Amino acid sequence: MSRKAKINRSTAETEITLEINLDGTGEALIETGLPFFDHMLNLFCRHGFFDLNLKAKGDLEVDGHHLVEDVGICLGRAWQQALGDKKGIKRYGNSIVPMDEALVTAVTDLSGRPYLHYDLPLPAGLVGTMDSELFREFWQAFVNEGRFNLHLMIGHGLNKHHIIEASFKAAGRSLNEASSKIEGFDEVLSTKGNLE
Repeated sequence: MSRKAKINRSTAETEITLEINLDGTGEALIETGLPFFDHMLNLFCRHGFFDLNLKAKGDLEVDGHHLVEDVGICLGRAWQQALGDKKGIKRYGNSIVPMDEALVTAVTDLSGRPYLHYDLPLPAGLVGTMDSELFREFWQAFVNEGRFNLHLMIGHGLNKHHIIEASFKAAGRSLNEASSKIEGFDEVLSTKGNLE
């Protein structure tokens, strides 16, 4: 069964078209107008083996907040839709990723309950053309709409680019593991009988 989804969202602030395939090869075509954000989403897809086609336009003349948050909203909705009934998935995933001096852990539970623990103390300021505080906004929106637990924790690190890059790679790997299928198992991994 295909685990794909397509989302279109248009507001006075942003216009977003997004297609995702959870069982892809890590191919991504991403245009948000924020090159560093594009790079991080490409890494997320490459290390999670998700195919993503994303075109997003927003009021970047104001700042990147609306665009980054709305991309998170759309990605979360597509994620939830593509997962379907969650039968046969592992549900849990974790990954620890180094990036030079930085080390970041991502732990996931596709529980149906949104929760973000974000322990990535980034110094204020820009990374590329993005404010570093926008990454938390992206993950919060993604988690809220995707309805899953995500814990992102730094072990150590100094360079903002390295910390953020390790977090996107670790999250991709963790979500890939959690969404992958258990061979020979076709039920929902919960005593409740569902993950909603």
